[in-house]
Amino acid sequence: MSKTLNRSLALIAAFSALSVVSVDAAAATIRVKCETRAGRSSGSVDGQNLASGNYSAVFSSGSNTAQSPVEHTVGDEVEFDFDSNKRDIKQGATPIAKDFIVGGTATGSLLDAGGKVVATKTVTCRAR
Repeated sequence: MSKTLNRSLALIAAFSALSVVSVDAAAATIRVKCETRAGRSSGSVDGQNLASGNYSAVFSSGSNTAQSPVEHTVGDEVEFDFDSNKRDIKQGATPIAKDFIVGGTATGSLLDAGGKVVATKTVTCRAR
């Protein structure tokens, strides 16, 4: 298996095991949004109440997984976009396939600089 496939499978297994994350009021919070259209998939993973530092996001649906580049917090927040639209990719969104979202749901996770999942959430995607 390729290194990328092995990594994707490991991430999926980790997210399955961590599907419920308990947090207190001062801990990291996450907002995940996703949308499907004819010939397009898009999503966002946004974190708040984060310690200053570098984070990345993993966006997954079915067996599809994409990981964003690392971003530094602005204040206590960080935002990541995922999209199949070329214009949005040129503006900084992490590229995903047009049919990336499977079964109408997606999971977003925030990872700290060490690769530890600090928050995760699964949502139902909006269909347009």
